[in-house]
Amino acid sequence: MRSLRIGGWRTRLYPCPGKVNGDRARVALAALLTLAAGTWLRGAEPGPAAYDVRAFGARGDGTTIDTDAINKAIDAAAAAGGGTVHFPAGTYASFSIRLKSHVALYLERGATLLAADPAAGKGHYDLPEANEWALYQDFGHSHWQNSLIWGIGLEDVAILGPGTIDGRGLTTRGPGAPWSRGKAGDRPLSMGPAAGATSDPEVAELRAMEGQGNKAIALKLCRNVTLRDFTVRSGGHFALLATGVDNLDIEGLRVDTNRDGLDVDACRGVRIANVSVNSPNDDAIVLKSSYALGFARATENVTITNCQVSGYDLGTLLDGTFRRTHERAPDRDGPTGRIKLGTESNGGYRNIVVSNCVFDRSRGLALEVVDGGTLEDVAVTNVTMRDVTTAPLFIRLGHRGRGPGPPPVGTIRRIAISNLLVADAEPRYASIIAGMPGHPVEDVQLSNVRIVYRGGGTRADALRDPPENEAAYPEPSMFGTVPAYGLFIRHARNVTLRDFEVSYGGEEQRPPVVLHDVAGIRFDHLRAARAAGAPFFLLREVSDLAVVGVPGLDDARLQRIEAGALPSQ
Repeated sequence: MRSLRIGGWRTRLYPCPGKVNGDRARVALAALLTLAAGTWLRGAEPGPAAYDVRAFGARGDGTTIDTDAINKAIDAAAAAGGGTVHFPAGTYASFSIRLKSHVALYLERGATLLAADPAAGKGHYDLPEANEWALYQDFGHSHWQNSLIWGIGLEDVAILGPGTIDGRGLTTRGPGAPWSRGKAGDRPLSMGPAAGATSDPEVAELRAMEGQGNKAIALKLCRNVTLRDFTVRSGGHFALLATGVDNLDIEGLRVDTNRDGLDVDACRGVRIANVSVNSPNDDAIVLKSSYALGFARATENVTITNCQVSGYDLGTLLDGTFRRTHERAPDRDGPTGRIKLGTESNGGYRNIVVSNCVFDRSRGLALEVVDGGTLEDVAVTNVTMRDVTTAPLFIRLGHRGRGPGPPPVGTIRRIAISNLLVADAEPRYASIIAGMPGHPVEDVQLSNVRIVYRGGGTRADALRDPPENEAAYPEPSMFGTVPAYGLFIRHARNVTLRDFEVSYGGEEQRPPVVLHDVAGIRFDHLRAARAAGAPFFLLREVSDLAVVGVPGLDDARLQRIEAGALPSQ
């Protein structure tokens, strides 16, 4: 018998009985190599080198707690230099599972890894590790060990399907960041004023979290990680929290969860593909760059492609009914379920591509920096959205300043968004590009964009001057109803729009575009529905404005407009 390593995992080759000539042996070996390689690539059933959890005492009956047996199987695989821990069909109730380097978990079809409930009195999750930097982000981002599956400082690990991770015993709760408790940026303004330190109920929740698990999968400072072809149902606060993970591949997952879906924090070399995430109460796929590691580290070199995100009623992605009765997320805005960069943004973002993605019954795309980082070189293309519950596009540079120092105001620059189709968008917020006085969002290109809003804005809405709210938690609702129905840009520089079209379904009295404190903006073939007497543009403190190919307007380049409208009223 000989062993063979394929794709980083060891399998075994057993000799065939009887006499086999050289040619037949070579053919047999080639066929076996092809089969083994295909097995690894597809995440199909592992070979005889797998460590079956039942052989280590797991019952898989959904009642017995199988934590010890699972961790023994992982330890045995790690001690042998690596291997695959195999979960046959069955339901394996467990508390914290501790991953090891060079080990894969394989959930075969019909296998469910069930997060046990500590309230049943049969055990508890690992306690959250100490983190001196927990001051600057909420509890969920600051700890990893209090999870169903966790690993710290690992390499060459994988979790493979097609089985299921069911997080029904996990909590979605967790205290907020101690630094910001009672401050404006602690929570979305839609939730009302932040509670003070003495009255905030989350203070008591620190004690309540002992023994609880609040993440399905948590990985910190790992490299060469593969997550493929499994399902997550109700993953707790995070279905996945990956912090400081490099070379991370996520493919073929189905996630239907009660809080965040996939959180990728301070990671490099990330590929997310062919994933569906339904998360009505929080973000679906979210890139972050928090201070949880004790230093600012950018999330960079990330692709998100061929993915679908949504805010359907919980559980209805997996049962195929796609229900839409859920009207509000916990922050009192519409269902979430979006792709977002932010909110935690100490380290910033670089070299990010989002392509070929579908948003349905969710908030729109959000690009946010409020904690001092730099967001640059982001490309978004071939995206459709339908039933959008807040702004289709939200690009926000603010100054919550959560971090040591405090951090300076950050930067957003070099954003390209193209081939975007949006239907049935919430009318209150338009698409928003918003920096701060003296800190503009820079170098944004929007091309081949079609957005249809529901309509409903009034002439009084067109006169609103939204508050700056520089330190607030970034959400479109922080500005209230904006004075444009299509595009609201404030504190920006070097913006280009080509082949951009906005319209509405119901009655709408606001203008399509409102610009305030914008320098260097070009509209090349803008088409916009507008009510009788409504201008195309309302302008305030705008310089170097170029208009080309806009129906009803002569091509023009205007050097400075302190206040006015186009066409003039």
